[in-house]
Amino acid sequence: MSTTLLDIKDLYLYFRTSKGPIKAVDGISFKINGGDTLALIGESGCGKSSLAKALVRLLPTNIHTYKGHVYLNGTDIMELSESEFGRQIRWVKISMVTQAAQNSLNPVIKVGQQVAEPLMIHEHLDKETALNKAKEFLTLVGIPEAFAERYPFELSGGMRQRAIIAMALTTNPELIILDEPTSALDVLTQAGIMNLLKRIKKSLEPSFILITHDIALSSELADRIAVMYAGQIVELDDADRFFRSASHPYSAKLMTSVPTLRTDKKLEFIRGFPPSLINPPAACRFAPRCPYRHARCSEDPPGFSLRRDQNVKCWLYAVEGVD
Repeated sequence: MSTTLLDIKDLYLYFRTSKGPIKAVDGISFKINGGDTLALIGESGCGKSSLAKALVRLLPTNIHTYKGHVYLNGTDIMELSESEFGRQIRWVKISMVTQAAQNSLNPVIKVGQQVAEPLMIHEHLDKETALNKAKEFLTLVGIPEAFAERYPFELSGGMRQRAIIAMALTTNPELIILDEPTSALDVLTQAGIMNLLKRIKKSLEPSFILITHDIALSSELADRIAVMYAGQIVELDDADRFFRSASHPYSAKLMTSVPTLRTDKKLEFIRGFPPSLINPPAACRFAPRCPYRHARCSEDPPGFSLRRDQNVKCWLYAVEGVD
């Protein structure tokens, strides 16, 4: 039986602006078991990348609120100081593959040296030993050793993305956050990256958080699905069950917008726009766009547990669920 690796409880991350705080992550809770992949899906701007930054503490200077509990193997890492977090957690137990690999790599440092850097910092290896191990990880992700001596601009977009994945693997972290790992890549390169991640999952057995707005992509890797809307998680479920029958009205609408190869269905879209995260409504945040809106939607719904490992934040399940 899998054990809980990550347990997030009531996590908040607000950003300070001249118009008021942006509630990017607003009271989020979920768990991830060791070796599992959680796909975090939702529209652009719903707070997915902000959640990733909250977990690895890659935070800007305009923080208004940052609080909650993040238990990693039972230890609340939110209680660690910044220096302790940097030594013990970031890129040691939790690493991250960011969007736009070109922006994540230093253009004037050779790729091999950049992949070797976490080994020198966290495992205190000398430069030559770290570089040799970096070449092994580059080979693991499908990049020939010779490319370690090249600069990022000499690599294709797909190879740069593979180099970032190699960098995330070097310290053998327990959790890897994949923030839109295939965005800005062509379809064939996307397929290659996803096949690589599947091989890594099978051979090294890390846990992944896959952040994406591409529902079809999430189905390739996910064991569980979390649907995020306007800074909150509105549905959390087993991936197989979710893709067969999404429960939250927002989730169901997302699924009807995805074309399929083997079935003929009418594609739909969600009318309207998400609410502002500067001043979100106290009511259900999806209510203005929801086809099932009723009187009780003027109140913010709690999460209802429908069955094992399934939670839905919607008043439609008030009778069936357990508050």
